[in-house]
Amino acid sequence: MAEIKTDICVIGAGSGGLSVAAGAVQMGASTVLIERGAMGGDCLNYGCVPSKSLLAAGRAADAVRHAGRFGVNGHEPEIDFARVHDHVHGVIAAIAPNDSVQRFEGLGVRVIQASARFTGPETVEAGGDTIRARRFVLATGSRAATPPVAGLADVPFLTNETIFERRSAPDHLIIIGGGPIGMEMAQAHRRLGARVTVLQKDSILPKDDPDLVAIVRDRITAEGVDLREGVEVARVERHGNGVAVILDGGGRVEGSDLLVAAGRQANVDGLGLEAAGIEFSARGVKTDARLRTTNRRVFAVGDVAGGPQFTHIAGYHAGIVIRNALFRLPAKVDYSALPWVTYTEPELAHVGLTEAQARESHGEVRVLTWGFEENDRAQAERDTEGKVKVVTLPNGRILGASIVGAHAGELIQVWCLAISQKLKIGAIASMVAPYPTLGEASKRAAGGFYTPKLFSGRTRGLVRFLGWFG
Repeated sequence: MAEIKTDICVIGAGSGGLSVAAGAVQMGASTVLIERGAMGGDCLNYGCVPSKSLLAAGRAADAVRHAGRFGVNGHEPEIDFARVHDHVHGVIAAIAPNDSVQRFEGLGVRVIQASARFTGPETVEAGGDTIRARRFVLATGSRAATPPVAGLADVPFLTNETIFERRSAPDHLIIIGGGPIGMEMAQAHRRLGARVTVLQKDSILPKDDPDLVAIVRDRITAEGVDLREGVEVARVERHGNGVAVILDGGGRVEGSDLLVAAGRQANVDGLGLEAAGIEFSARGVKTDARLRTTNRRVFAVGDVAGGPQFTHIAGYHAGIVIRNALFRLPAKVDYSALPWVTYTEPELAHVGLTEAQARESHGEVRVLTWGFEENDRAQAERDTEGKVKVVTLPNGRILGASIVGAHAGELIQVWCLAISQKLKIGAIASMVAPYPTLGEASKRAAGGFYTPKLFSGRTRGLVRFLGWFG
């Protein structure tokens, strides 16, 4: 057993851990990275990358199905699910070198492929070695939570870690959970030929604006997904070679496969956190605004830090930790401009406060909207389902924005910038947007802030008065 002394020891090679390790070593800090599983973590192997790849396959199938609206021969496509599987894993393979052991060792990081366990406040054991570091960073992520449903342990079920391994399409996929993962997988599999039923205990996508969620709901149900909201699962049981889900009240849904997408739980087990003096729960480790745990030598980033569970937040956390751990700057997290996107079609994107949150926090607010049906690019592409919705204070300060529609995840970024830089609505209203683009919808929504004054009787009177002077 060897003792390794280092400046930074990162536990977990997902998005957040890799960002910390790459940044630290390139800034001159000696760095050890410990990972017991696949490099790249959940995002690359089981989350963002495979799910968006599967959605892209579903979108291609849907484009063939509906090509007739453009005068092109549309027809029901033939789906080769084994080749879809190969496409998904081909995308993972293309990105994997960026997250590989070889790349990080080439940067100068010492990579240990083993489980890590704290043996004290400033030591970790991994692969038979003891690592003593000035600072540790926990980046162990999260995994699919298993809800307390009777019978679930007795039936085979899929999670995001196993569903992308299938080489054949499910005949009838039942999904427990109507959050982003559940809804994305529902639409993708429906478009690729499966029957799909979604069971959600309340409304789907509950963190998003209900006004915009309704547009996603309408599209997904129109495509044939059996969406059941406000239902409680009583138990599950085997049904032939498949599974049956029994609902409270006696309802029963029978299918070939079951996907559980009912939340996430932090990976905190087996890390010896007690020995390091780190407080934790099933939600993650306890951190302060600087992402320090109750052991000031140890920071946490990403899902295990117990906050918002997004890959881009893990990357954001990495920057906060590097400033604190390497430069001793008191950088703190600020989620006021936190964006998220659900990659259904139409996409649903949000940043800042929702309308309900804004009214609760500020009372009087202005709500500005612009529909995609009024956008020329959307009309040209026959994709007019959607709208931009912006919430401001009466003085024009932007509090939040939500967009549902094509490329909403791209369109939301101008609002991320506006909120993070505390811009007022006039900054967006006065920008020159190229024509024809979907981005014009944001400009037109912003311009709506000035419509009541611009076209008021007072303005018309002023124009008539000035007309007297030639």
